Amino acid sequence: MFRISAFLAATILVCASAQAASPVNTTMTVTATGTIGASGATVSGPATFTNGIPSGTFSATVPISSISGTSVTVPFTITLSGTAGGLSGTITLPTSLLLGGGSGTGSATITGGTGNYSGATGSFPSLAGTGSLSLTSGAVTVTFSGAGSITVGGGGSTVLTPVITDVLDAGGYTSNISQGSIFVVKGSNLSASGYNASGFPLLTSYSNVSITFTPTSGGTGTNAYMVYTYNQGGVNQLAAVLPSTLAAGNYNVTVTNSGSTSLPFVAQVVKTKPGIISQDSTGTGLAVAQNYISQSQLDINRFTTGSVSGITISPAKPGQTLIAWGTGLGAVTGGDNVASAGYNFAANGVNVQVIVGGMSITPFYAGRAPGLAGADQIDFTLPSNVPTGCTVSFQVSVGGVTSNATFIAIAPDANSSACVQPGFTTTQLQNFDQGGSYTTGSLAIVTESGSALGQSSTYAEASGEFSRYTGFQLSAAPSSSSATSFTSGSCIVSQVTTGQTTVVTTPRPTSLDAGAITLTGPPASGLNNQALTKTTLTVNSIPEIVYTLPINTALPGAVSGSIVAGTYTMNGAGGKDIGPFSAQVTLGAPLAITGGLPATVVRSAGMTLNWTGGNANDFLEIIGSSDTTANGVTTGASFICLTTVGPGTFTVPASILTQLPAGTISTTGSSATSLAVTTGTIANFTAPLTAGGNINFGVFTGVTGISGTPAFQ
Repeated sequence: MFRISAFLAATILVCASAQAASPVNTTMTVTATGTIGASGATVSGPATFTNGIPSGTFSATVPISSISGTSVTVPFTITLSGTAGGLSGTITLPTSLLLGGGSGTGSATITGGTGNYSGATGSFPSLAGTGSLSLTSGAVTVTFSGAGSITVGGGGSTVLTPVITDVLDAGGYTSNISQGSIFVVKGSNLSASGYNASGFPLLTSYSNVSITFTPTSGGTGTNAYMVYTYNQGGVNQLAAVLPSTLAAGNYNVTVTNSGSTSLPFVAQVVKTKPGIISQDSTGTGLAVAQNYISQSQLDINRFTTGSVSGITISPAKPGQTLIAWGTGLGAVTGGDNVASAGYNFAANGVNVQVIVGGMSITPFYAGRAPGLAGADQIDFTLPSNVPTGCTVSFQVSVGGVTSNATFIAIAPDANSSACVQPGFTTTQLQNFDQGGSYTTGSLAIVTESGSALGQSSTYAEASGEFSRYTGFQLSAAPSSSSATSFTSGSCIVSQVTTGQTTVVTTPRPTSLDAGAITLTGPPASGLNNQALTKTTLTVNSIPEIVYTLPINTALPGAVSGSIVAGTYTMNGAGGKDIGPFSAQVTLGAPLAITGGLPATVVRSAGMTLNWTGGNANDFLEIIGSSDTTANGVTTGASFICLTTVGPGTFTVPASILTQLPAGTISTTGSSATSLAVTTGTIANFTAPLTAGGNINFGVFTGVTGISGTPAFQ
């Protein structure tokens, strides 16, 4: 067992305080009345909001000159109740609503506010409304309602009602939290401005903030032990330790800030949910791990040997001892609000396994980190034959419950000063370690055929995305010989529980805008200069620009055609971040699985697949899953293994398959299984950056796949 360093203590206790908070999702409902005269009308009336935003009074003046077109756009104000302040913005409604024309749909934008809502922004893109007009008196009534969001600016002296948008574990940042673990609460109005970190003993109320767990079935609430409050740069987040004595089950979570209490947010407490802390505090990417050099030197696991800001770094070596950091191994006795003396779950009957590149390793210590509260350390030694690379998959399994998927860097041997990542030079890896980035373009054409419950189907799509990656996100960055998210020859497992998935997530890079993109295929494909649809998604407050083109399906935006063997070209017109470009890939005939996909998989025996065809250097993925659903709760697991086509064979080991539950697909959807094999042909391309230079790497991938629904026994 190794004592924690000051650097790691700060990293672990702060966890992911820089993660962005989501805007407050709310529904606005307004009923406004007034009288239309020669100069127009002023309408006013009650306005209500959901999710903790106070009610108020809506007011807008409509000049007669604006009631001439099909819609009316005017400024409005909402004076909020109490001393909260107010909101201001513009609203657009169909003119017919003011003229008694029945129903219609409008929209509103929040552009500012006063008091605690000074600097507020927001939008309500769809407001359904009705209107009535008296022809004798000119009295008009307009009612409208719709969902939207408001980002609170703050600035006033009165505390707003706290709003919770997420309760997540502090390792993988997913729903459900373990007894005795560190967790985070995200939202708005959760605390005063600034960052305030507690010391030992941790208190149940800190900086006038407390977090309470009350059983959904009723009963007495239990307060968590506060670790920090964080409210700056548009981020409002709390961290705390959940008492080990809190029973597993469903709870209403509330936050009280200076006497104002949020609406309840339902969260589930479980006995065990291991979560590995990542170095960029996202729950994905490079894990927080240390390489044991000596009693006086514990290097942070990185790609090359050296130092960053006075901290020594290096990749791990085969046969070396490592210390990984996380939370959620389970409950302990002795108090969760004081510095732990340590508790080794692995030595007290709990089956803890470290899974490195698909290899299971039994740690010699896995439990509470001495000197911390709620934080766990896992000490283990790498086998001499461990898979090596810069993105070797890394997970922890506790009693069969698997953590979030991360990776670690492992050098080829004890004498190497850097790990090896195909497509990346040592200089590039050093640049990552010093905070550098890597820009990529990822284009793809995909076709997959499959069968389930006797029904066959084929799916085809073209897609594209341009991204900027840091070293912490290296597992997601495509390169000249690696288009997938972990080391070739390895397998990784993800768990599904209570409707939430600890997925095989890849880190989220910064998305880049490439303008318009079109696809042209060989004549037999029927695809000629087809435009991909550009969409901006927002996941965990991170925008992502994606380009998609469904082919020969019932999906919106789909076009006629098919993906066949031949050459495909994507042309980009250029956008904000990426200049004009052209890329090509030649797709070969699909791979043939010898004997087809198995109808039954005996998990304890492993699963060997053989194939013919394809190109030797093409990558090949084997993906399987098994789960059941009852009373709205889904449990199960999935796996993914990576190899190349050349060997013609791959065995998914029993150690991976036995982490999936037994199951068969059902007509009712209460149970489901899947097995798929996909192969990919990769071609490189380049594209200019509008800021100067070119992207570091562009890959155009042609993918074919087959899938089925075997029984897992």
